[in-house]
Amino acid sequence: MRGLSARARRTGRAGRPGRDRTATSRRKAGSTAVAVLAALGLLLVGTGCSAGGSGTRDEGPARAGAVASASPSTAPSPAPKNVDAVRLVKDDPKVSLAVKRDLKPCVEDEYPVDVSYGNLTGASSSDVVVNVLTCGDAVGIGSYVYRPDGKSYENVFADEQPPVYAEIDRGDLVVSKQLYGEDSPEAEPTGEDVITYRWTSDRFKERGRVRNNYSSAVGGDSAGPSPS
Repeated sequence: MRGLSARARRTGRAGRPGRDRTATSRRKAGSTAVAVLAALGLLLVGTGCSAGGSGTRDEGPARAGAVASASPSTAPSPAPKNVDAVRLVKDDPKVSLAVKRDLKPCVEDEYPVDVSYGNLTGASSSDVVVNVLTCGDAVGIGSYVYRPDGKSYENVFADEQPPVYAEIDRGDLVVSKQLYGEDSPEAEPTGEDVITYRWTSDRFKERGRVRNNYSSAVGGDSAGPSPS
């Protein structure tokens, strides 16, 4: 567009001194009109043919394949539906009486439960992972996975061997269990087992297990020799 405008201005100044001003004006008007029409033609061609143009395109309906080519794996996860996790655990016949007895409010009506939502079993809506903790030191005493079944939820996983904690990691269920020595206090675990489960054939099956042993030298109070 800049080159066409410059050419139009040069054409408009083509009259020489001493010539008739009317003829010069007529030539200026004609040359300017030609330049404007040329610029308009280039603009229309660029708008209609450019693949990245944002102008109106009259090429018929879009191909259905462009929409259908999206991979199912890239579809967004189902939107989570908040549930009453405390009521879910207390009404669950698979939860032990010991866990139900310990599931009490820590402060007013705040219960020691951690709740996660995600796609673990391929259900139509999000699965629910519930971890029941102790109020004092937040030790996991029970981990559960609830799969949506219509308007209710089904318990499809339970681990009530404390300390235990379950999480969702890229579609897998990851359960962490801290290990202790014979005389180790709860605040000082000696290691940890990390177990990965995957939903297969309508159940969770173990896919892998990793054990981490903690060093007793890190963070401990070691008594060195006294300075002389």
